[in-house]
Amino acid sequence: MSEKLTRRDFLKRAALLGAGVTGTAILNACAPTPEPTKAPAPTAVPAQPTKAPEPTKAPAPTTAPAPTKAPAPTTAPTAPAVVKTPGDAFSWQRFKGEKIEALLIKNTQGDIMAQNIKEFQDLTGITVGVDQPAEQQQRQKLAVEFASGATSFDVVYYSFHVQKRLFGKNKWVMDVRDYLKDPTMTAPEFDWNDFSEAGKAWATEPDGRIDALPNKIDYCNLYCNKELFDAKGVALPKTYDEMVAAAQKLHDPSKNVFGFVGRGLKNANTMLWAWMLLGWDIDVIDSKLNLNTTGPEAVECSKMYQNLMKNYAPPGVGGFNWNEAQSAFALGQAAMWMDGVGFAAPLEDAKSSKVKGKVAYVVQPKGPKAQWAGMTGDGMGISSFSKKQGAAWYFSMWAASKSILAKSFAAGSGSQARNSVYTNAEALKSLTVPTAWVDTVVASGKIGRAALPIIVPVTEFRDIFGVALNNMIGGADAATELKKATDEFKPILEKSEKA
Repeated sequence: MSEKLTRRDFLKRAALLGAGVTGTAILNACAPTPEPTKAPAPTAVPAQPTKAPEPTKAPAPTTAPAPTKAPAPTTAPTAPAVVKTPGDAFSWQRFKGEKIEALLIKNTQGDIMAQNIKEFQDLTGITVGVDQPAEQQQRQKLAVEFASGATSFDVVYYSFHVQKRLFGKNKWVMDVRDYLKDPTMTAPEFDWNDFSEAGKAWATEPDGRIDALPNKIDYCNLYCNKELFDAKGVALPKTYDEMVAAAQKLHDPSKNVFGFVGRGLKNANTMLWAWMLLGWDIDVIDSKLNLNTTGPEAVECSKMYQNLMKNYAPPGVGGFNWNEAQSAFALGQAAMWMDGVGFAAPLEDAKSSKVKGKVAYVVQPKGPKAQWAGMTGDGMGISSFSKKQGAAWYFSMWAASKSILAKSFAAGSGSQARNSVYTNAEALKSLTVPTAWVDTVVASGKIGRAALPIIVPVTEFRDIFGVALNNMIGGADAATELKKATDEFKPILEKSEKA
């Protein structure tokens, strides 16, 4: 059974998060310096990869990090001034009778929206058609439709860490600042200032455009099967070396138990590798757009990835995305799985998981030079090609509302972009994950750092280096594969910046 969280315990954790999360600036970024808040707000995120503070050593997750300097953005992501005129009135029924199409993702966050869609329809009178494909298929659909100049959807849930720069550069999602300052279009309870500084920074472009509503912030962590660790007297790992040693000790294919599982599929695997590289205090692409992908740190990290995935992972791991890795861990077939904290909910589902109540949620272990928790972000955007942008805005407000994000947090979907979720009474009562999961979210927020570069050709980057990593799982030389991938991707990156 999951340990229940009392309101007092939860408020203590919220206080810790508010004190520590906003203190650490993210490298490879041009994000606003976070203002201290009383509620949990993860670290600021990159707005563009052209300016960044010098790397600093990450603190241990049990203590709040010392503040670091972040460059000031061109325009701070604050809400536009509201200009009220006599007779201003907001009505959720303003677009009653309209129908819109929402493109979501098949994950816990998307499930919460889809499961509560009747609430939105009853509130607004707007009918919503929901498409919820798997993550990779959804991203392909987005790229094709936006590039064509027409979209079948009006509002979309998308990944900042993959699509922010591309969408921003092409203005594929609309700037919502006019809506935010219009009291007839923004609900009085919406409260833009309730969003964390990290969420605001993800959603804001360097020129000040706010082209999405932040929805979720997620961190990399290490899921451990406590039952397997306890059976062999192995301590939960705090460092990369301990993680590799634990994988070796717990690996037992004769019993269908494998020491480690992670993303091995081309493109998806680049995320895991980039997370791991943070342990060497390295960004794969730095603020000057230099590729840090052939140096000794990158090679050493790649060899560790190769060792874990080639020698201690299940057969066929080269075809695993996060969902296949999640399934293997949920079935008790893996001792460890490294991925986002937002994938916890299915692990605590008694109907589908064999590890319910057996999971240890471990902050991403410390590497040879630093300890960071790889960070991602998602949000709701309105298609610039939509002819129903007003109704789509209403859906965006609802999908990023205090109520929906509190439900997502209670379901274990990850660290949400609103501060208020951490003191929401309903979330406390209905929390479906253990308190240890909350502790990991709090600790990870103190050392969050974006791993993937915020560049236009991020998909090409993930594909090209994904092939190299996949080849390594098959036994290819790490240094050779990294050089080939770097030589192939460098001209693509350079061309994208000149366009």
